[in-house]
Amino acid sequence: GIEIASAPPDRVTATMPVTPDHHQPFGLLHGGVSVVLAETAASVGAYLAAPKGRGAAGIEVNANHVRPMREGTLTATATPLHTGQTTQVWEVKLRDEADRLVCASRCTLAVVDHTAPSTAT
Repeated sequence: GIEIASAPPDRVTATMPVTPDHHQPFGLLHGGVSVVLAETAASVGAYLAAPKGRGAAGIEVNANHVRPMREGTLTATATPLHTGQTTQVWEVKLRDEADRLVCASRCTLAVVDHTAPSTAT
């Protein structure tokens, strides 16, 4: 359910609904789901910021989960801290519908050759 809401070169905004399908066993948003949204937003931004013919692949992600969430829409805003020739670092803030911080994340991505996906099975 992740949707890219906007993706100018210096800021990517992505949203996703939070439903019981996204809960951990105690009925709260699973931290891993927050990380998926954060890395998705950072990866889109890194791809767009990469030099022509290059892409980006995540090599490290961290996340601080600061507020629980059970339902609603989670919005990730990714902004670049560093966009180099070999690595990029993106900061991602995830907020609930009341604009409260749910998770703060930082993603490091490697700038890699952009090749077509493998069709091997």
